[in-house]
Amino acid sequence: MEPTDDNRRMWDEVHRPRSDDALAAGLPQVVEERLPELTGKHVLHLGCGTGEATAELAGLGALVTGVDVSAESVAAARERVPAVAFVQGEINQLPVELRRARFDLVYTRVGDQLDAWAAGIVSALRPGGEVIVHDGHPVLECLDDTLHWRDSYFDEGHWTVGLVVTALVEAGLVVRSLEELPADSQLLPQTRRVPGELLLVADKPQG
Repeated sequence: MEPTDDNRRMWDEVHRPRSDDALAAGLPQVVEERLPELTGKHVLHLGCGTGEATAELAGLGALVTGVDVSAESVAAARERVPAVAFVQGEINQLPVELRRARFDLVYTRVGDQLDAWAAGIVSALRPGGEVIVHDGHPVLECLDDTLHWRDSYFDEGHWTVGLVVTALVEAGLVVRSLEELPADSQLLPQTRRVPGELLLVADKPQG
């Protein structure tokens, strides 16, 4: 299929750099399949947006706290799921009240300031807790819709998979799994030839 102006615009819309509410359209199946038992567990959802995925986590029995930088998104989330605690805050600089090592699970996208983001996750997790990181793969931001390189994967300011893993490990987490999944695009099936999603699971050691 030859690319058209319409599918180029769709590609750019789907794969533009993510905002804090970019993962808010519901809990992805690939994430749900890898969740531990959540009944009664304390879960921190970073970048919760307007709360769609947060509501699904609560529906699985979790005691969820959602965090988003947008006051408008937090207000909408509180209206959607009044039983869930929502906090307006930056995922790269978590509020002090969330840094008390009381969460069993953190679900998050990749932060913009990797070291600060990773340190916040560690401070929020209890010993033995885990983090699930799900985001668009950084390679996609470097390709056009014909899979030709338009930017360097190693440009300054562009996070790579290696930088993400290093930040989490240096913060004290143990990476348990790292998956690079194909892009899920019906409009541009050729994108399934490149990694489209990043899914990482890591643990905070006991003691």
